[in-house]
Amino acid sequence: MPDARAPLGLWRTVRALPEFWRLLEVRAVSQFGDGLFQAGLAGAILFNPERAADPWAIAGAFAVLFLPYSLLGPFAGALLDRWDRRVVLIGANSGRLALVIGVGALLAAGVGDLPILLGALIVNGFTRFVSSGLSAALPHVVPRGQVVAMNSVATATGAAAAFLGANFMLLPRWVFGSDDSGAAAIIFIVTVPVALALWLSVRFPPRMLGPDDSARAVHGSVAYAVATGWVHGARTVLAVPTVAATLAGLSAHRMVFGINTLLVLVMVRHSDTAAVAGLGTAVLFVAATGSGSFLATVVTPALVKRFGRYTAPNAALAFAAVVQIFGASLHLPVMVVCGFLLGAAGQVVKLCADTAMQVDVDDALRGHVFTVQDSLFWMAFITAIAAAAFVIPPDGHAPALAVAGTGIYLAGLGAHAAVGRGARLG
Repeated sequence: MPDARAPLGLWRTVRALPEFWRLLEVRAVSQFGDGLFQAGLAGAILFNPERAADPWAIAGAFAVLFLPYSLLGPFAGALLDRWDRRVVLIGANSGRLALVIGVGALLAAGVGDLPILLGALIVNGFTRFVSSGLSAALPHVVPRGQVVAMNSVATATGAAAAFLGANFMLLPRWVFGSDDSGAAAIIFIVTVPVALALWLSVRFPPRMLGPDDSARAVHGSVAYAVATGWVHGARTVLAVPTVAATLAGLSAHRMVFGINTLLVLVMVRHSDTAAVAGLGTAVLFVAATGSGSFLATVVTPALVKRFGRYTAPNAALAFAAVVQIFGASLHLPVMVVCGFLLGAAGQVVKLCADTAMQVDVDDALRGHVFTVQDSLFWMAFITAIAAAAFVIPPDGHAPALAVAGTGIYLAGLGAHAAVGRGARLG
């Protein structure tokens, strides 16, 4: 495994894997477009002088955007293990391109929130389908002994691209304005990276990205494979302790991130600077979390090599539980710092989960499991935001919610430690 402390050696390794480099290009432009789209949509719905958003409206927007696909994703995920993943990437990026144009047109026409959110929901579904496909395909272009390191490279590249896309949004927002027409212009710009991702997907040779056929493949009609997608995915997760353990810890992290996100958004909207710097403050919090995630992608291979795939997530979850206590101060600068540290801790758990799915799961079922992970990832986030919306005051000052996050991290730590104990890996 390449030494993460030797950037030059890691760079040479990446360049020596041409098909992995192609996969990295698709991920980079795809997630740049996703970061730009999500930030542009947040500006259009939550920080638009022509629209308003209270805690329940924020929770509802997240639910409409992410919950439906989270429930349906594992059904669709069966297709990643059924069809040529290259064809899936081409089809998903094509649909994504058309729908981004549609969302931009809806914003330009000044329609209500619901049609825009429904259009964005389908865009997100295609985007997440692309992301799951890229993750499931990675072991086909990387030697087994390099999966942990190259997965970290791929995740770091995607996180950096999404971060750049989200922050790039501030430039066209400044140029075109923060109203509906300005938001529409931002969404139309998203078509550029999405079209590039589509073009790059076409360049892969047929069948190069899998799936492999094996005795564990789900046979029968496409309808049967899709209808039983959740069943096969969930059974595979439960049958592989390394996967079940890390997904339990990851779900806990996403719940706490949901609580912290709602706290920050409500506090920012309640502040005197909401109309001027509110979006910038919210983007700063998300950017800090993303920066922490980026740091984790750099150091996780060394951590896993030194402590193993069992101990590293345990330590990350314990560290996160301590950091979350400091977030109870509810001072935005402190919460931004906590976001950075929690982003790093959560990414260690996620990278170990990705590695478990890429190494410990048969390729014939890998797409199923990645879509189950994606579903749990967002269902935990949305559930936490919805629950917090019940009790959060209008000004967002709810330190008890932040303290509850520590309890959630400890529960995730307990689940990971108990489930993963019987399958400790170095």
